[in-house]
Amino acid sequence: GNFWQPRNPGGGASPPAARHAHTAIWTGTDLIIWGGTSGGGYFNDGVRYNPAFNLWIPISTIEAPSGRGLHTAVWTGTEMIVWGGTDGGRALPDGGRYDPVANTWKPILPEGAPTARSQHTAVWTGKEMLGWGGQDVSGVLNDGARYNPEEASWSKLATRDAPAGRVGHTAIWTGTEMLIWGGVAAGLVNDGGRYDPDADRWSSVSTGGAPTARYEHTAVWTGTEMVIWGGSDGGFLNDGARYLPAEDKWFSVNSAGAPALRTRHTAA
Repeated sequence: GNFWQPRNPGGGASPPAARHAHTAIWTGTDLIIWGGTSGGGYFNDGVRYNPAFNLWIPISTIEAPSGRGLHTAVWTGTEMIVWGGTDGGRALPDGGRYDPVANTWKPILPEGAPTARSQHTAVWTGKEMLGWGGQDVSGVLNDGARYNPEEASWSKLATRDAPAGRVGHTAIWTGTEMLIWGGVAAGLVNDGGRYDPDADRWSSVSTGGAPTARYEHTAVWTGTEMVIWGGSDGGFLNDGARYLPAEDKWFSVNSAGAPALRTRHTAA
């Protein structure tokens, strides 16, 4: 039926403390909330939520990464990988791998990792995590790295032809490429890049017909297209466009009946 059901507080453990700048990933059965801040400090805890049983399940903090927000998290199929972020005073270069079946963490050490950063993006390719962009104390970054959990090793991404460094951008995985779009570089941008990990090579994203420059928008992958919507250009936006990488072309999104102007929203 078309109705809402209460999901809070549920059974088992308590829901996580109120927070923002955390991450949330879906395992196939559970939602895992981890990290973030309440304004009074940074969390290194989290909880799993199983909607089938309306049940909250505690996450071990033994060997978990230090408290942080504005980090990234990806789901590999067996583990949640957390990397980077900030604890309010510094960017962080490390992370951790969480196995929900064993309820255990393994550390991701900073050796060989990209420089410490926050507000970056990360995608999972099926065998590696690709982390890119963000910022540190020196400013915005246009580099990144690949993490292979099977080998517990990092390798750098090519920087030749990479987009300008930025924050507030989006990144999605198409099945063969990572698409970076939008955000704030030296100013607002409406460009991006396509990274092919097999070739370790960047190519550009067409700007003809692209949405206007923005940040804190959303991007989703449909199976054939990336759809950009909403965000901020200093004000709020309720428009977007569809990008077809097979043709390197943009197509308009109908704005009739669209939701009201907004930023920092979610999309699926």
